[in-house]
Amino acid sequence: MDAKARNCLLQHREALEKDIKTSYIMDHMISDGFLTISEEEKVRNEPTQQQRAAMLIKMILKKDNDSYVSFYNALLHEGYKDLAALLHDGIPVVSSSSGKDSVSGITSYVRTVLCEGGVPQRPVVFVTRKKLVNAIQQKLSKLKGEPGWVTIHGMAGCGKSVLAAEAVRDHSLLEGCFPGGVHWVSVGKQDKSGLLMKLQNLCTRLDQDESFSQRLPLNIEEAKDRLRILMLRKHPRSLLILDDVWDSWVLKAFDSQCQILLTTRDKSVTDSVMGPKYVVPVESSLGKEKGLEILSLFVNMKKADLPEQAHSIIKECKVSLIGALLRDFPNRWEYYLKQLQNKQFKRIRKSSSYDYEALDEAMSISVEMLREDIKDYYTDLSILQKDVKVPTKVLCILWDMETEEVEDILQEFVNKSLLFCDRNGKSFRYYLHDLQVDFLTEKNCSQLQDLHKKIITQFQRYHQPHTLSPDQEDCMYWYNFLAYHMASAKMHKELCALMFSLDWIKAKTELVGPAHLIHEFVEYRHILDEKDCAVSENFQEFLSLNGHLLGRQPFPNIVQLGLCEPETSEVYQQAKLQAKQEVDNGMLYLEWINKKNITNLSRLVVRPHTDAVYHACFSEDGQRIASCGADKTLQVFKAETGEKLLEIKAHEDEVLCCAFSTDDRFIATCSVDKKVKIWNSMTGELVHTYDEHSEQVNCCHFTNSSHHLLLATGSSDCFLKLWDLNQKECRNTMFGHTNSVNHCRFSPDDKLLASCSADGTLKLWDATSANERKSINVKQFFLNLEDPQEDMEVIVKCCSWSADGARIMVAAKNKIFLWNTDSRSKVADCRGHLSWVHGVMFSPDGSSFLTSSDDQTIRLWETKKVCKNSAVMLKQEVDVVFQENEVMVLAVDHIRRLQLINGRTGQIDYLTEAQVSCCCLSPHLQYIAFGDENGAIEILELVNNRIFQSRFQHKKTVWHIQFTADEKTLISSSDDAEIQVWNWQLDKCIFLRGHQETVKDFRLLKNSRLLSWSFDGTVKVWNIITGNKEKDFVCHQGTVLSCDISHDATKFSSTSADKTAKIWSFDLLLPLHELRGHNGCVRCSAFSVDSTLLATGDDNGEIRIWNVSNGELLHLCAPLSEEGAATHGGWVTDLCFSPDGKMLISAGGYIKWWNVVTGESSQTFYTNGTNLKKIHVSPDFKTYVTVDNLGILYILQTLE
Repeated sequence: MDAKARNCLLQHREALEKDIKTSYIMDHMISDGFLTISEEEKVRNEPTQQQRAAMLIKMILKKDNDSYVSFYNALLHEGYKDLAALLHDGIPVVSSSSGKDSVSGITSYVRTVLCEGGVPQRPVVFVTRKKLVNAIQQKLSKLKGEPGWVTIHGMAGCGKSVLAAEAVRDHSLLEGCFPGGVHWVSVGKQDKSGLLMKLQNLCTRLDQDESFSQRLPLNIEEAKDRLRILMLRKHPRSLLILDDVWDSWVLKAFDSQCQILLTTRDKSVTDSVMGPKYVVPVESSLGKEKGLEILSLFVNMKKADLPEQAHSIIKECKVSLIGALLRDFPNRWEYYLKQLQNKQFKRIRKSSSYDYEALDEAMSISVEMLREDIKDYYTDLSILQKDVKVPTKVLCILWDMETEEVEDILQEFVNKSLLFCDRNGKSFRYYLHDLQVDFLTEKNCSQLQDLHKKIITQFQRYHQPHTLSPDQEDCMYWYNFLAYHMASAKMHKELCALMFSLDWIKAKTELVGPAHLIHEFVEYRHILDEKDCAVSENFQEFLSLNGHLLGRQPFPNIVQLGLCEPETSEVYQQAKLQAKQEVDNGMLYLEWINKKNITNLSRLVVRPHTDAVYHACFSEDGQRIASCGADKTLQVFKAETGEKLLEIKAHEDEVLCCAFSTDDRFIATCSVDKKVKIWNSMTGELVHTYDEHSEQVNCCHFTNSSHHLLLATGSSDCFLKLWDLNQKECRNTMFGHTNSVNHCRFSPDDKLLASCSADGTLKLWDATSANERKSINVKQFFLNLEDPQEDMEVIVKCCSWSADGARIMVAAKNKIFLWNTDSRSKVADCRGHLSWVHGVMFSPDGSSFLTSSDDQTIRLWETKKVCKNSAVMLKQEVDVVFQENEVMVLAVDHIRRLQLINGRTGQIDYLTEAQVSCCCLSPHLQYIAFGDENGAIEILELVNNRIFQSRFQHKKTVWHIQFTADEKTLISSSDDAEIQVWNWQLDKCIFLRGHQETVKDFRLLKNSRLLSWSFDGTVKVWNIITGNKEKDFVCHQGTVLSCDISHDATKFSSTSADKTAKIWSFDLLLPLHELRGHNGCVRCSAFSVDSTLLATGDDNGEIRIWNVSNGELLHLCAPLSEEGAATHGGWVTDLCFSPDGKMLISAGGYIKWWNVVTGESSQTFYTNGTNLKKIHVSPDFKTYVTVDNLGILYILQTLE
């Protein structure tokens, strides 16, 4: 490289390294022959974009002047005009002796040979397809100078001709394999006279000095002989290129014992000729990136700057045609896209480089070439959707034929490039390209309804919708497209019957999940609403709110889910009907008898991630939702249906936040890897990477104005930073928080930036000056809630502004608060997530908002419902008495009211207000008792509301209280390690002292005895009349978490945090059996009624059933699921056997019933919340009562 060029490159090296993306630059240089594959690999191995650019420039500096020119041309091609301008003055004079053309990168020898042979020049806009060109060159090399055929095969418009011409632009190939030259003939669709003219013209070109004949051949046979002689004698070892061959009889005319390269749509044309044959198939589309590259070259823009319509035009696959038009009319993006989407091809004037008057004429000619007896079968394919791969079995049903017959017909279409075949092992799947679908639907538009009706009629002959089996080859096709065909056939009655069938919903969701079904309810709403608008809403709401369950494994019982719907719902009525039929066959189902009191505030619940969801956000138009989480991915899906649009492996570590830009073009993500990245929201392409925070970046948010787009980020380094997307470095840094910044949000007018921190505050900043304006201490609002005081660390996770800026929403723990920003008063709160809420965000119009959580779900809420919601939330410490046909529940609500609830009628009596930590009912419902966090105990007589208060107050929180059978004595246990036996009628108290730590619970035994257990690892037996400690069992090294007493009163069990359970005899101080095998804290245990079995449950969701007599493990009831997660959804907190010992119920993340004989699950009831603490079971094992962590009461009854 000369000094001037080298100095220019060194002078502008820094600017080049900052801005260029090397991948496409290198493609150009490799194509020109100035960069090798090994050099390209060396550049790609550099870790960052800037380092890759630096390595490429370092290599160029060591090369010659031609490399400088090639680099300069590559910059121009890729849209880096400003950078190319910097290098312009350094362009060296390339000496002619090098032989290389500085523009095209080919030698003068190649240029001369191709020019003489009539090979077309590169198109104005040219994109390299190196792999295909290499494949063609390899096949040509295999001919080794002997006669043979290389076929480039593909559908119309896929670039076969350009590839053929590009393959011979190679010096070594021409010199080594075809020293006799290259001769190009554009064949096309010909009759005999047209073919004769083509042959005469070729013979004239090959015999310009007329040394072989003074006249033209008079017929095809004479022309064929003349061509053979010319190729053998005058042009040995030359290559004949036949472009666009349609018929085998045409090809035979050129069979002159020479080397031939041909392009065709019908790969069977070479069946009629002899000799070695090689085929290079060309894909039906360029691919997204190549398509964008072509458009960018046509309109002279960088790929990143192309409008959104560019991506849609590529999907429509008319890239070159539209690109050529946009070059003349650069403002017509929207117009041309609309015409393409409306299939108005003839309104779009053709590109001058295309051979046919209209885009669909080429397809018409191909179809006309089909045999008459199979043309109608091709018409039948008009009902297929774009790029959908259809199993052979579907078409066997459509045409009522055997597989072999169908495959023979379809192979004809494949040979003519009218259909594509994907072979997966032994099975064949066929698909149409977008162009072919467009052509067929436009040509056969008047027949489409009948064609769709035909496939439905044929389907009904062979299948019942809900009986499709996953192992059937055509199963997936029908599940995905049956509704589409019914709607297109205007078979509205059949469509409604299908979509309003619980059997169909069960079968389809089990196989493909709920999102596609929700999409169909939205897509065909206008049809479904004709039948019954309410029914359509019932099913769509059922799918939307249970989507997170329907997408999980093991698949839930959809009939049981349906029984939880309102009784007026069609879903409930179908579920009830099915359940009753199945109950007769021994199936277990539960009715939620108090469900009418529950209001569902969520509109959609989705589960797009495989781990915790840290953030979700709306696009500006409200149509899309982006989410990110612990699985390191960015997901984009439809807001209405939950259908996935994009999935990106975004970072090397957990992705903590994501945000759409105001114009919806970009999505920002930030991660534990300390990086901030900007992505193209439509394609998923990476646009920018920022790396200035010193700790993990927790949050990001764009300004609401697109005029001057700014991005705010907050980090665990306690700082907020502002970024300008046009700059490479941070614009401003905000100081003030004393702990991690968890979240940030610009106000609607962009004047303020709100930030939330682990320091417990919400701060408002001036976005221009970066000064702090306000600070709200959110922690204080938790001080009077029900959370234990020792768990009072309050980290404010996130916030979101309403559209008018008057309200701001904040999430902390699993709660969501809505505040008025001026008065700082709370407007509403809502609960629904099962774990920590990480993100909240209003929709653009404020009508709804998103929340994302550790529970792997994203919830969409209706703002009006939440603000108007007055639902009562209960604490989980409840007591239940089952009396004849009555179910009475004593509970405390979130505003400290003690209430007595009739489980059958729903009637609620509000008794008193108190700071209650536990409560209980007397056996005959005469009295209630409650204890508080200060140790006080009170008894309320229900008849006259008289209150009796104990003088003998505990020193700390009361955890458990219980009346004796005669209701005269109340027993309580506490954090103060003491048990009190209070004869409240005589006002006397006996103190049972001996435990060293908290006594959480106890059980009454016969003969005035009491069994207690404690955090101190001991279990003690007391006489409650004398107060004497009669027995003291040192049971475990760790905390004793639960005990149960056998029904014959001879044994008891103990479970512990040391991961063991033990079986004891009251007569011995050593255990009968130590039960090992649990891998987590063993939290609960229960004896069967006959005292022969013991069930234990642990914190991993695992349940074990043991033989009491020998300590042998009989069953492991909750093995791990396929995903490796425990199937019980969390800790197992309570267990109870049925009276006959054949069934076991367990409480944990939800409620499960188990078959004790087999150890298999009989039924699962999914509560709205989770973390159930206790399940109260009626003596006949038919009624069950519990409260979840959202404060929802469940009174369940077995369906009979």
